[in-house]
Formats: sequence, C-alpha cells, structure tokens
Amino acid sequence: MNIVVLDGFTLNPGDLSWAPFEALGSLTVYDRTPPELVQERAKDADAVLTNKTALTADIISSLPNLRYIGVLATGYNVVAIEAAAERGITVTNVPDYSTYSVAQLVFAFVLRHCHHIAEHDRAVRGGRWSAGPDFTFSLYPLQELHGKSVGIIGFGGIGRQVARAAIAFGMDVLVHTRTPKRDPEWAAVRYVELDELLREADYVTLHCPLTPQTSGLINKRTIGLMKRGAYLINTARGGHVVEADLAHALREGRIAGAGLDVLSAEPPPADHPLIGAPNCTITPHVAWATAEARGRLLKIAADNLFHFARGAVKNKVG
Repeated sequence: MNIVVLDGFTLNPGDLSWAPFEALGSLTVYDRTPPELVQERAKDADAVLTNKTALTADIISSLPNLRYIGVLATGYNVVAIEAAAERGITVTNVPDYSTYSVAQLVFAFVLRHCHHIAEHDRAVRGGRWSAGPDFTFSLYPLQELHGKSVGIIGFGGIGRQVARAAIAFGMDVLVHTRTPKRDPEWAAVRYVELDELLREADYVTLHCPLTPQTSGLINKRTIGLMKRGAYLINTARGGHVVEADLAHALREGRIAGAGLDVLSAEPPPADHPLIGAPNCTITPHVAWATAEARGRLLKIAADNLFHFARGAVKNKVG
C-alpha cells in the first residue's frame, strides 16, 4: 500500500514514531502541503492522510489509485465526503483522542481567570512583593470556584469530562444539549435551554460541533444575556463566535473575560479583532496537542488504516 501523509508536522513534530504506518506499506510524510501540490504529492497514493490540508472534489477525482482517506483529527470538513463516496473511497476520522487534554485546557483558562497567576508572577519578578509593606498582595479580586456555576454547551465526551472536573471543584453544572444523559452519574447536572444557561452561568464553555445552527452562537444578543462577571471559554470551533461582537463586549466590559483556543481563521491575521482585546487569553489551537493526545491520535489513525486493509472499517464517516 502506498501511503502519503500530507501535513504530518502538527501531529508529529519529531517526538512520535510513524512506525505503525510504515508497517502497513510504503510511507511518505510531508510536514505541510500547499494546495497547489496536493495532487502531485498524492497522485500515486492508495491511502492519503490529512489533518487540515483540504481534499476537494476536484483533487479526489484526480487521484486514480486512491481508496482510503484518513483524517488525522475528529472533524472531517476538509474532505469532500460526497465526492469520496461517489468514488467508493473510505473516509475515517479519529474521535475521542483528546477528551482529557481539552478538558484540562478548559480549566487552565478557568484557573487563570480565578488567580491571575501570570500577572502575579510578573509583579513578583518585577519587585513589587519585595518592596511591599505586607506579607501578601493581590492585583485583582481572586475567586473561589466552589459554589460557582459552569454552563456547558454540548455534552459529548469533552463536555462530560468538563462536567466531572467542575463537580470535583464543587461547581453547579448547567448543560444545554440535544441529547441529555439520564444515567445516575449526571444526577447533579441541570439541563436547561440556551438562554437560561447564558443568564445563570459564571463560566460558559463551548463543546458542540460547528453546524449551521451553532455557527455564530455567541453573538451580540447571546453575550447580552450573560452576567457581567461571566467568563467565556471556546475550545471547540472558532465559528461558534461572532468575533467582532465578542471583542466589542470585552472592550466595553460587558463580560469579565474570555479564554479561546480556536479562532475563525487559523492562523489569524495580525489585525484580528480579538488580538489585543482586554481580558482575552488566546492559545494557538493547542488543546488537542499534548504528547499523550497526539500519541493516541496517531495510534488510532494507524489502527483505522490497519482495519481498512483487512476489510473491517473502523471510525468511518460520511
């Protein structure tokens, strides 16, 4: 089997091994592939693996040997699924590999907002503690999570892991989802409509897929429902947020802050409205990228291809 990885660097910048794929055939790995080189690099491939490099209908139709597309992620919008189906090409993805890591970053944002650790560290290093008259000082009001409420929009694997962590901190958990979980583990969770969640939650965190219904979910109207002290977290998809509306709300102090790991354009332009917005922490789409999660992703992706080669498809999409 001739296997081509179009954009392997973000998954494996050198700390993981491609050996599970090498055991399945002849492997070629490109760190990155610009759109104009996709057809040339994949022209002889039986299997193509991609993370963010788009496989359009035109590209798929131009690859005569292609039988398999493995998406090195959970979302598969980079693949023209209908065009692949028309050709009888199997498409797989990798679900549930980053649940723990994404939930961990959610609470990294939460705890940063509660304690302002980086700002206090800078103040100490700048000499403020050494010069102070007291044994302690704080630059901002500090916040205890116990008794606060978190509103979770979307209750898949990541949303549920966030709920577990919130419950461990003694938080009240509000959930908005199309598919409530009724088993005993979630007896303490309160399922509510979106507007009620936004009005009540001290922390609002997004964990829903990006669909026409959820695109622009956080906008001027919905931000207007939130408490002035509320904090927004988005580790899902940048398209959930109308970014100009959020930037305006932060500048006006309409909400307390935001922690974002995703934006609508990645990488963002230098003049993106949220870069430089007050009380806004932005990380470069790294929630998924712990070594453990990437290792899990690579292993599952190789397992998907292994099963395809033996006629037993796992994690098929479309």
